[in-house]
Amino acid sequence: MGEQREHTLSPSAWNRFETCPRMYWLSRQKLPRKAGMAASLGTAVHASVEDLLQIDLSKRDDDQTRWLPDVAEIFLKKRWEEEKEIFHKTPRRPMWKEKEYDKAKRMQRGAIKLLLEFVNSPHITPLNVSVELWKKLQSRVIAVEGELRTSDNKLMGRLDMLFADVDESGEVHSWIVADLKTGRAPEVELKKEVQRQLLLYRDILQSNNPNSPPIITEGWYTENATRYPAQGPPVIDDALKAWDLTQLTTTPMKATPGPDSCGGFCDWKAWCPHWWTWRLESGTLGSGDFSDSVILLHHYDDNLGTGVAEICEPADANGRAMPTGLQVPISFDGQGKEALEELISKSHQGPIFIGGAMTNRETWRVGHWCDVLPWSPISDV
Repeated sequence: MGEQREHTLSPSAWNRFETCPRMYWLSRQKLPRKAGMAASLGTAVHASVEDLLQIDLSKRDDDQTRWLPDVAEIFLKKRWEEEKEIFHKTPRRPMWKEKEYDKAKRMQRGAIKLLLEFVNSPHITPLNVSVELWKKLQSRVIAVEGELRTSDNKLMGRLDMLFADVDESGEVHSWIVADLKTGRAPEVELKKEVQRQLLLYRDILQSNNPNSPPIITEGWYTENATRYPAQGPPVIDDALKAWDLTQLTTTPMKATPGPDSCGGFCDWKAWCPHWWTWRLESGTLGSGDFSDSVILLHHYDDNLGTGVAEICEPADANGRAMPTGLQVPISFDGQGKEALEELISKSHQGPIFIGGAMTNRETWRVGHWCDVLPWSPISDV
């Protein structure tokens, strides 16, 4: 378990705590994190847009056009390669999908469209964007990838873009916090968690800049090039209460098992016994086309990547694995096979956590998307 650090609460940590305090606690223990293709794609797009907003155009003529698409491609490719390198250095990772680069380009185009709409040029294509127009956009930029912290350092966030919105005379009448999102766009309005994230950014900005103009917060979704406003009363008092509740303890925080935590996405299941007991008690253990399991591996053939998995069940609330005698054939390929054989090379014996295996066939498949980790649950005491 990791060393304690100064306690600062971010919106993502706040959301994680509300989903499950144990999930939050585990996320702060410096356990090995998992890389994800969607996150890497999003980071590359974000960084390339930030590069575009900060590009030095002083040596280009104001009336020059046809420069933006090529420069945008150069920036995106550079950031894509950087993210790929980081991704491949992360032990817990799926397969890098080079074909997702086309999606990254679409997301970048969506971001550029949003930026052009912001400077009242929605009908101008990237090819026809002049240097003068982009300079106009840059003149409205207050901050790019800016860190926000309250004066007492209790609350923090990282905003993507902060713009000055001006009237026809050029007077600043508001600040706009634009949070770039490369995920699925909302059907109608922002999700509660995103709404609160943006409102907290607004509140921190206002607390640090009491004389600021009105601050507007928006989620900028690149999928459909649409801006979604976040509106509501201040959330900073609730955030400070959450800061107090989320101060790290030496023993694990309480788990709140349920569909939103144990039944959904959690990066730290391999260290938590509660998802397993909840699955068993709710009758959902091993259900679905893809499932998380704890197994004992028998008769593994490293040439074929095949073996026999003996399914385990929790023997107690601390996650002690109890073999059931139920055995199924299992195959490992890609990163799943590499992770297993690295585990074997370290002389691991005993239960193995398998995350997201395809279990709807006679032979279970553990592919590149799966976690293969020692089953090492951290008990409540």
